[in-house]
Amino acid sequence: MKEWQDGATVGDIVATDFRAAGVFERFGIDFCCGGRSSLADACRKAAADPDEVVRALGALPAVRPDDEVSEWPLDRLIDHIESVHHAYIRAALPRISGFLARLVQAHDGRHPELRLVAASFQRLGADLEQHLLKEEQVLFPYVRDLVAYGDRPGRLVMSPFGTVENPIRMMEREHREAGDELRMIRELTGNFTVPSDGCATYKVCLHELREFERDLHRHVHLENNVLFPQAIALERSLE
Repeated sequence: MKEWQDGATVGDIVATDFRAAGVFERFGIDFCCGGRSSLADACRKAAADPDEVVRALGALPAVRPDDEVSEWPLDRLIDHIESVHHAYIRAALPRISGFLARLVQAHDGRHPELRLVAASFQRLGADLEQHLLKEEQVLFPYVRDLVAYGDRPGRLVMSPFGTVENPIRMMEREHREAGDELRMIRELTGNFTVPSDGCATYKVCLHELREFERDLHRHVHLENNVLFPQAIALERSLE
């Protein structure tokens, strides 16, 4: 635990043990877009007691080999991101949008903030759909080429964007923008709190929004703090 306090970032901690994400979420600590912060700085920003956070991290059971995502080959990690997180987003977007449309129709008079939530989620969904395509059609294939070249040296495929750092910077910016939209939704819904007059659909919708945020945090962490740094390091090693 001492090494966590001595310099590891929160992104490093979650990369070492993915279950630490649940601890950080419980204390309101940003481990995805804010993953480069030290544990002390992240606790200070979240107004969390660092001793309590360290105790909660220390209480996690021993890590199973399959949990050590930082040790996975990059092509395996990309497969996981696409099959788990990209697939989840594509399934959740129309489902949550449908719930929000019903809530606006039924509760707009008493809860005008729902229109703002629906508009924010619509922007988020449109941006994420384009974001996923850019990763799947441009960035991820190039990273897979880097892995293949490292395994079987031949002729490294030239990219249309120069260094891999260029699309990564764009992806990280879009991650921040997605995080901003979700923070707005969280604020508008009072931390996804169902109002006293909320119906069953209201409860389901806010639960789905909370789960969407949780999944996106894990998704962005895997890219920002695990995949992207390793892809940059791999490209540099092959130059």
